[in-house]
Amino acid sequence: DGVTWLLNQPEQNLPTILADQGFDVWISNTRGTRFSNRHLSLQVNQQGYWNWSWDELAKFDLPAVFDYVYNETGQKIHYVGHSQGTLIAMAALSEGLLVEKIKSAALLSPVAYLNTVTSILGVVCREAIVANLFGDSAFDPKGQLLPFFNIARTLCDAPGIDCYGLLAPLTGPNCCLNVSTFHSFIRNEPQPTSMMNIRHCGQSIREKVVAKYDYGSSEANTARYGEAKAPAYNLSNIPKNLPLFLSYGALDTLSDVRDVNLLLGILKPNHDADKLTIQYINNYAHMDFIMGVNAKDVVYSQVLSFFKNHTGF
Repeated sequence: DGVTWLLNQPEQNLPTILADQGFDVWISNTRGTRFSNRHLSLQVNQQGYWNWSWDELAKFDLPAVFDYVYNETGQKIHYVGHSQGTLIAMAALSEGLLVEKIKSAALLSPVAYLNTVTSILGVVCREAIVANLFGDSAFDPKGQLLPFFNIARTLCDAPGIDCYGLLAPLTGPNCCLNVSTFHSFIRNEPQPTSMMNIRHCGQSIREKVVAKYDYGSSEANTARYGEAKAPAYNLSNIPKNLPLFLSYGALDTLSDVRDVNLLLGILKPNHDADKLTIQYINNYAHMDFIMGVNAKDVVYSQVLSFFKNHTGF
């Protein structure tokens, strides 16, 4: 959820830095998380509530956020996404959504292809496909792995323990997190998502393609999409004159360098060269981009310059 952006001190987190520079900052919360878990007709304990994957986030939720902010401000939007936030933005843009209301997009730890993901999360996603774990219900890491989080809290009360080292199997070895923020992190994160979303992640790993959710049979896919196979997102359809900033790290096990290079191999040939900015950081892993104590200087200063250079799209 949006709190992740605010776990560091104000002078170190991106929303506050942007606000201090005069930007009107809006922070969205993914459906299913604590600040976005209401529904017109369903309760969170009903199975139908969790019948969605990141397809719905790209098709409905992110456009709804853009519509709301645009209607409130009358201005096109600079977008910042991290991890899944980059995936849904690219998927939406490739389908012709958001285009009329966006100025530019900064994509931190961009996730599209998951061909070489080495995070333990990849194992969870693959197993979710094989076992169809938990049906179409919630996947709540803190609820289902509560003993781990309780042990982590206890360990991190001991002096000299690198608590964030516990994240390395999930995110890669983050270089630059402030150990003092660990209790805030583990108190707030991670938030629930749907098992369908986890399975969709697993499908991307298995099929090595950025595609819509596969419902498991040609009949079900035909009913949903009008074709027997779940259609791929054509990322080359992202408008070539849309200013894009992509920042990725060498040690990230969720946004693996090889997968990012596959993405860049699609974007670069089609994109206007002066509208594509790429940053590669040797010692960064997945969480450094939103919680690194030096991200203000390493990443956010570049994001700020990028936004200021692309105000007229």
